[in-house]
Order: sequence, then C-alpha cells, then structure tokens
Amino acid sequence: MQRLAFKMKLNKGQKEAYIKRHNELWPELKKLLKDNGVSEYSIFFDEDTHTLFAFQKVSGDGGSQDLADNQIVKKWWDFMADIMETNPDNSPVSIPLEEVFYME
Repeated sequence: MQRLAFKMKLNKGQKEAYIKRHNELWPELKKLLKDNGVSEYSIFFDEDTHTLFAFQKVSGDGGSQDLADNQIVKKWWDFMADIMETNPDNSPVSIPLEEVFYME
C-alpha cells in the first residue's frame, strides 16, 4: 500500500460548491477509483491560500492521477473546471508532494 499526496488550487469563493459536488460524488467515479486501488481519499482545504491538500492510500503503482484517459474522469474534470485551477485539458493543476515523515 502506498500513500500519495498532492495539492490543487480552488478558485476564491468556491469552497461550498466544491464540497457540494464532492458530497454528491458520482457512483461511477467512486467505483472507478476503488476498482483502481484507491482505498482512502481525503481532501483538506486551506482557507488562507485556497489550497486543496489531497491524500490517498493506493494499492498498486498508481492513484487517481493516473486515470487521465478515462472518460468518467474527463467528464468529472469538465464538471469541476469552473471552480478550480485547471490545465488546458480541464485536468486540475495538481502538484505531487513528497512524503518526509510517516508514523505508524
């Protein structure tokens, strides 16, 4: 099991929309993530910087960031593009973070 972390950026004033959309996460997207080894997925929000911090536990070599070619993922990116920083293909600008400490 590996632990992955990355950060993204939410547009100002979009916290409630982001929470609402994730509270109504599409069942097919949730299934896709679980089927691809994502067993835990948490996202935290820093109000001061509008930074989203994401953490995943993943079995296998990849995580949600490796599903870019999936149509469900592309549809989700299009759905989320109006409330966060995105790349030209509507994928969220996502910066991987290096784990520097872990305590079991």
